[in-house]
Amino acid sequence: MTFDGSKIEIRTQRTPNPNAMKFIVSKTVKTDGKISYTEAEACRHVPLASVLLGLANVTQVHFFDNVITVTQNGASDWQALGAAVVDRIETEMPIHNPDFLDKLDTPKVRVESADPEVNRIEEILDRTIRPGLQADGGDLTVLELDGNILSIKYEGACGGCPSSMMGTLQAIEGILRSEFNPYLEVVAV
Repeated sequence: MTFDGSKIEIRTQRTPNPNAMKFIVSKTVKTDGKISYTEAEACRHVPLASVLLGLANVTQVHFFDNVITVTQNGASDWQALGAAVVDRIETEMPIHNPDFLDKLDTPKVRVESADPEVNRIEEILDRTIRPGLQADGGDLTVLELDGNILSIKYEGACGGCPSSMMGTLQAIEGILRSEFNPYLEVVAV
């Protein structure tokens, strides 16, 4: 397939989550920010996301820069599902608008919080945790800091990943306890 006169190249990459795979596209998928969809109805205005969610057993798609992370429920063989995903990406990219906006968008450049403690947490996560999560096709969003309890939400390949729920969560808590608050508890919702 071609897009802007050049061939679309797609590389696949496994993630630590056995139910998620990264598809690295030679063209931009999301110009600004990141977004995850779990329901086709929520992304009707983004045909590429809608088509991918329409594939059997696909439970989530996550767009970030030139990466699409597809998560499935574990019932599909990745060889067959991966081929179907690549086919859909090749078909939809020529008409895909990477500049789409959505009320669910999480900005690529973080918006400063009114709470300086949340800003400090975000800075620590940007420096220590997010690069690794993004390299694995995922990310996280800080939802709320309530006293000593920080609520986060995993996105992309990190959502539902066994290592996110245990090792990564403990690593996040350890780093934030060391650099921010020794009594902080981190909870994934």
